[in-house]
Formats: sequence, C-alpha cells, structure tokens
Amino acid sequence: MRIHRIFTRQGLRPGHSVTLPAEVAHYLTRVLRTVTGQNVILFNGDGSDYTAEISGFGKESVTVAVRSALPARTESALHITLVQAISRGERMDLTLQKATELGVSAVQPVFSARTEVRLNPEKMQRRLEHWHRVIISACEQCGRACLPVLHDPAELLVWMQQKSAASRVLLTPAAGRSLAGFSPGAAVEIVVGPEGGFEDHEFEALTRHGAVPVSLGPRILRTETAGPVAIAIMQAVAGDLA
Repeated sequence: MRIHRIFTRQGLRPGHSVTLPAEVAHYLTRVLRTVTGQNVILFNGDGSDYTAEISGFGKESVTVAVRSALPARTESALHITLVQAISRGERMDLTLQKATELGVSAVQPVFSARTEVRLNPEKMQRRLEHWHRVIISACEQCGRACLPVLHDPAELLVWMQQKSAASRVLLTPAAGRSLAGFSPGAAVEIVVGPEGGFEDHEFEALTRHGAVPVSLGPRILRTETAGPVAIAIMQAVAGDLA
C-alpha cells in the first residue's frame, strides 16, 4: 500500500500526537480513503519527514501519532530563485508546480509592463494562498521536505533594484550566450518574462542591474515552460539531476 505524504504547519515530534485540520481530514478520508491504523508520512517544511500512524477520526479532524523522524532529504547545493512574470491561471500553476519539483529554492512573482494579471489586494491574497497550495501539493508528490519560499508579488522595476549576491540571468531568445554555459556560483536568479516578453526599457534596466541575457536554444518557449527548463539546466550543470 502506498504511504501518503501530508503537509502540516504544526510542529512534529516523535512520541507526540497532532490533530490535523478539517481540510487535511477531508483529503485523508474522502479522497485518499485512509483508515485508522494506516501509516502516513508528515512533513512541515523543517527538512525532515516523520513517520506517523492515523489513530482516530473526528467529525472534522484526524488525530495522528508521530512515530519517528526520517533523515533529512538533501536539497540542491545551488540556490535558485525563479523571478517569474505573473501569468494567467493554470499557466502560473504549472510553473510553480514544475519549479518546485525541480528543486527551486524561492519564487519571486513580478508585475511587468505586459503582465495581463492585475488584481486588487483581496484577490491577490487569495491567489497567493492558492499558489502556496500548489507548492505544497508539489512537495507532497515529489518528496521534498523543504518548501520553496514564495515571495509577495513585486513590480519588476522595484525588485531589480534590490541588492543581491546571486548571479542574475535574463532569459531571451535573442541572446548569443547559452544558459548551459553559464556558471552561476552558489546562487542564481532566473528572470522570465510574460507572454510577449519584456518591454525594451525593462530589458535595458535589467541588464543595467547585472542581469546577463542568456538563451535556452533555437526554439521560443512559452512563459510557463521557460522557467522550469532553465531550472532543469542549472540543476544539471550543478550536478543535482545527475
């Protein structure tokens, strides 16, 4: 029987029980059809997995007994931040999902001149909560015990002025340099534009602030594809996907 991995924000300690909230309880009972005595894996983002056993079901909760901590999974030695121009609906979800699976350390959503998604603060907060759930689901599936950091959305021109020790690359089909030949050091920020790309003034501002234009090859990739492909190339170069 498959052992399901479940995320919880609670502290986890072997020998102690935790009560999982209604949303998780519904998922375990209605979706996964788990039963009392069944084993699950819990994680809370501290870098370790925890073996646990379902000890009881309430009306809107599940009690789980934590048994032991498993060795922490190794994260990539390369700290990658994906700076992604916000895209619509499932496109952004796909980017977050695949970036998480490929080991991204952080995601910085940005608004650019051609970004079509513009939301009021209330709707933006709901969108952020949805993106967090996408990242958690991807971690549950792929086995990561550390959640990538999801930064609050920022205007591109504001974000680029922040000081950073990371190498910064700007994906563009017109670049004469390949990303595969780029040596980022210990950390890299990968900047991906929206559908239609960045405006000329944005491109020039990014390069003035240290972003190196690089190409992913002879084909033009969609915005939701470019980021995960770039992450995969960087991880392969760093030895994480070897």
